[in-house]
Order: sequence, then C-alpha cells, then structure tokens
Amino acid sequence: MSEKLKTIKELADELGVSKQNLQYHVKFLPTKKRQKNESGIVVLNIEEQMFISGRIKKNKAKDINDETKKGQKNINDETKKRQKNNDVFAFNNHLLKEIIDLKEVNKQLLESQKQTQNLLDQQQRLALQDKKLLEEYKAEINDLKALKMPQEDMKDGSSIRGEAQEEIVRLKAQLKLSEEERNKAKEKEPVKTESKKWWKFWK
Repeated sequence: MSEKLKTIKELADELGVSKQNLQYHVKFLPTKKRQKNESGIVVLNIEEQMFISGRIKKNKAKDINDETKKGQKNINDETKKRQKNNDVFAFNNHLLKEIIDLKEVNKQLLESQKQTQNLLDQQQRLALQDKKLLEEYKAEINDLKALKMPQEDMKDGSSIRGEAQEEIVRLKAQLKLSEEERNKAKEKEPVKTESKKWWKFWK
C-alpha cells in the first residue's frame, strides 16, 4: 500500500501540473485528514490520487473546450472582422465609383453649361447685330423717304418738281442766251481789231 502513496509533488509531476495547482485540488478531497510519510510529508493514497487526477483531467478537458471555444470565437470574430472589412472595402469602392461617376457628370454639366453660355453670347451678339442692322435699314428708309419729293399742290396748280423743272429750263435758256451773246461779241471783235490796224496804217 505504501508503494502506491505519492507525495503532492510526485503526483503533480506525473499529471504535468504545478504543485500549487495540485494543492488547490487537494482541498476538495472528501477526507480532511492527510497521511504523512516517515519524513512528515503529506502523501496521497490511490483513491485520493484518482479523485485529484479526475478533477485535473476534467479541468483540462474544460480548459481545452474553453480554449477551443475561445479559438473558435476568435476565428469567428476574425471572420466577422474580415467580412466587415470586406464589406467596408466594397462599400468604399462603391462610393469611389459613384464619386468618379459624379465627377464625370459634373464635368459634362460644366461643358454643357459652357456651350450654353457660348450660345447665349452668340445669340446676344446676333441680336445686337440685328438691332444695329434694323436701325441702319430704318435710317436708310428715312433717307430714301426724304429724297423722294412728295407731291404738294401749290396755289398756281404747279408742283415742287414742276417748279424745279421750270427753273432748270429757265437756267438753260439763260445759258443759251449768254452763249449767243458771246458768239456775237466774238464776231464783232475781229472787225474792230482790223479797223484799228487799218487806222494805224493810215496814220
């Protein structure tokens, strides 16, 4: 029987745990009285060894299970975290694509606005040119109206145009008379010259 007795340290080494860990389990033994060997060291009989060994194995299994659960939880957490990161990455990519699309739309709108502004400027220039041409046409029409002599009845029944024509006829007649008088004067002038020469000859 004494061969089967083991000290706390021996049992701890056998089970692969620390002495303090084994002493913790010794507290749960049903019997409070402990056997000691010749050196006064506490020893455990076979039943006590089996009781403590069962508790330690149970705790190890629990620890392994807890560790497995913890590992699985960590894996799940990591998977969730990775999935979340993937979702965030996908969402960011979606936002980035939308931003690029919005920039393109904005660029097209600015270009369209620029073209519209150019068209408006051209329309304003054309409108100003049309207005200027219209004013020029009106001025030309007014000038033509001013040049066109309206028929106005006079007291003697003649028109302004008729009066002007009469004036032209009168001036032509005066011119003709002047030319005739000049011709007559030229005809008379050589005779006077000759008589003067003849007079000088006799003189």
